[in-house]
Amino acid sequence: MKPYRGLAIIFGFYAIGELTSSALDLPVPGSVLGMLFLLGALLSGAVKLEWVEGEAEFLVRNMSVMFIPPGVGIITYTALIRSQAVPILGALIISFLVTFAITAKTVEFLRRGRE
Repeated sequence: MKPYRGLAIIFGFYAIGELTSSALDLPVPGSVLGMLFLLGALLSGAVKLEWVEGEAEFLVRNMSVMFIPPGVGIITYTALIRSQAVPILGALIISFLVTFAITAKTVEFLRRGRE
Protein backbone atom coordinates (compact mmCIF):
# COMPACT_ATOMS: atom_id res chain seq x y z
CA MET A 1 0.00 0.00 0.00
CA LYS A 2 2.92 2.35 0.67
CA PRO A 3 3.85 2.92 -3.01
CA TYR A 4 0.25 3.77 -3.83
CA ARG A 5 0.15 6.43 -1.14
CA GLY A 6 3.30 8.09 -2.48
CA LEU A 7 2.09 8.04 -6.07
CA ALA A 8 -1.33 9.33 -5.01
CA ILE A 9 0.31 12.25 -3.20
CA ILE A 10 2.64 13.10 -6.11
CA PHE A 11 -0.07 12.87 -8.76
CA GLY A 12 -2.55 14.59 -6.47
CA PHE A 13 -0.30 17.65 -6.19
CA TYR A 14 0.28 17.48 -9.95
CA ALA A 15 -3.49 17.54 -10.50
CA ILE A 16 -3.96 20.41 -8.04
CA GLY A 17 -1.27 22.37 -9.87
CA GLU A 18 -2.86 21.71 -13.26
CA LEU A 19 -6.30 22.70 -11.99
CA THR A 20 -4.95 25.88 -10.39
CA SER A 21 -3.05 26.88 -13.51
CA SER A 22 -6.07 26.23 -15.70
CA ALA A 23 -8.64 27.85 -13.39
CA LEU A 24 -6.60 31.01 -12.84
CA ASP A 25 -5.29 31.10 -16.43
CA LEU A 26 -1.72 31.42 -15.17
CA PRO A 27 1.28 31.46 -17.51
CA VAL A 28 3.04 28.98 -15.18
CA PRO A 29 2.72 25.27 -16.08
CA GLY A 30 0.54 23.28 -13.73
CA SER A 31 3.29 20.74 -13.13
CA VAL A 32 5.54 23.51 -11.77
CA LEU A 33 2.75 24.76 -9.50
CA GLY A 34 2.15 21.20 -8.31
CA MET A 35 5.83 20.85 -7.40
CA LEU A 36 5.70 24.15 -5.51
CA PHE A 37 2.57 23.04 -3.66
CA LEU A 38 4.26 19.72 -2.79
CA LEU A 39 7.36 21.61 -1.60
CA GLY A 40 5.15 23.76 0.62
CA ALA A 41 3.43 20.69 2.02
CA LEU A 42 6.79 19.03 2.71
CA LEU A 43 8.22 22.13 4.39
CA SER A 44 5.11 22.63 6.51
CA GLY A 45 5.06 18.99 7.59
CA ALA A 46 1.64 18.27 6.05
CA VAL A 47 3.34 15.61 3.92
CA LYS A 48 6.19 13.54 5.32
CA LEU A 49 9.23 12.96 3.10
CA GLU A 50 9.09 9.21 3.76
CA TRP A 51 5.66 9.08 2.14
CA VAL A 52 6.92 10.21 -1.28
CA GLU A 53 10.68 9.62 -1.26
CA GLY A 54 10.75 6.13 -2.76
CA GLU A 55 8.33 6.92 -5.56
CA ALA A 56 10.07 10.22 -6.36
CA GLU A 57 13.42 8.43 -6.61
CA PHE A 58 11.86 5.83 -8.92
CA LEU A 59 10.46 8.54 -11.19
CA VAL A 60 13.79 10.38 -11.32
CA ARG A 61 15.72 7.16 -12.06
CA ASN A 62 13.40 6.42 -14.99
CA MET A 63 13.15 9.97 -16.29
CA SER A 64 14.94 9.11 -19.55
CA VAL A 65 11.84 7.20 -20.70
CA MET A 66 9.89 10.47 -20.47
CA PHE A 67 12.08 12.01 -23.20
CA ILE A 68 11.14 9.48 -25.90
CA PRO A 69 7.92 11.24 -27.08
CA PRO A 70 9.61 14.68 -27.40
CA GLY A 71 12.49 13.03 -29.25
CA VAL A 72 10.08 11.51 -31.74
CA GLY A 73 8.39 14.90 -32.09
CA ILE A 74 11.70 16.55 -32.91
CA ILE A 75 12.35 13.98 -35.64
CA THR A 76 8.87 14.61 -37.05
CA TYR A 77 9.54 18.35 -37.39
CA THR A 78 13.10 18.16 -38.76
CA ALA A 79 12.28 20.33 -41.80
CA LEU A 80 10.76 23.06 -39.63
CA ILE A 81 13.71 22.96 -37.25
CA ARG A 82 16.15 23.26 -40.18
CA SER A 83 14.29 26.28 -41.55
CA GLN A 84 14.46 27.96 -38.13
CA ALA A 85 17.96 26.81 -37.16
CA VAL A 86 19.48 30.29 -36.79
CA PRO A 87 16.82 31.66 -34.39
CA ILE A 88 16.81 28.41 -32.40
CA LEU A 89 20.60 28.38 -32.14
CA GLY A 90 20.64 32.07 -31.21
CA ALA A 91 18.07 31.52 -28.46
CA LEU A 92 20.02 28.53 -27.13
CA ILE A 93 23.31 30.44 -27.03
CA ILE A 94 21.79 33.56 -25.44
CA SER A 95 19.87 31.57 -22.82
CA PHE A 96 23.01 29.54 -22.01
CA LEU A 97 25.09 32.69 -21.55
CA VAL A 98 22.43 34.41 -19.41
CA THR A 99 22.02 31.30 -17.23
CA PHE A 100 25.78 30.94 -16.91
CA ALA A 101 26.22 34.59 -15.89
CA ILE A 102 23.35 34.54 -13.38
CA THR A 103 24.62 31.29 -11.85
CA ALA A 104 28.15 32.70 -11.56
CA LYS A 105 26.89 35.91 -9.93
CA THR A 106 24.68 33.93 -7.53
CA VAL A 107 27.59 31.72 -6.46
CA GLU A 108 29.78 34.81 -6.10
CA PHE A 109 27.13 36.52 -3.96
CA LEU A 110 26.60 33.46 -1.76
CA ARG A 111 30.34 32.92 -1.24
CA ARG A 112 30.82 36.55 -0.27
CA GLY A 113 28.49 35.98 2.67
CA ARG A 114 30.59 33.06 4.01
CA GLU A 115 33.96 34.85 3.99
